[in-house]
Amino acid sequence: MMPRVVAENLKTMGEQLMLARKRRHLSMQDVAERASVTRLTISKVEHGEPTVAIGIYARVLYALNLESDICLLAGNDALGRDLQDAELK
Repeated sequence: MMPRVVAENLKTMGEQLMLARKRRHLSMQDVAERASVTRLTISKVEHGEPTVAIGIYARVLYALNLESDICLLAGNDALGRDLQDAELK
């Protein structure tokens, strides 16, 4: 069972990818070809389906010229940094 917050985040990410695609005036088929996946897979990505592999998301980001955005995942780890700082004291 997928935690609700995770499902909502996947849906938001899918919507953001759809908007990025539309801003570039690309069809789902255009992105599918660039990412070497099917149009159905792009639809699943844009709907935030939890069964889509993270590698597919990386390829879609690449197809949209947003490949470096994947490096933003867990980049701002405020809780982890606070825990690390607490250990140093």
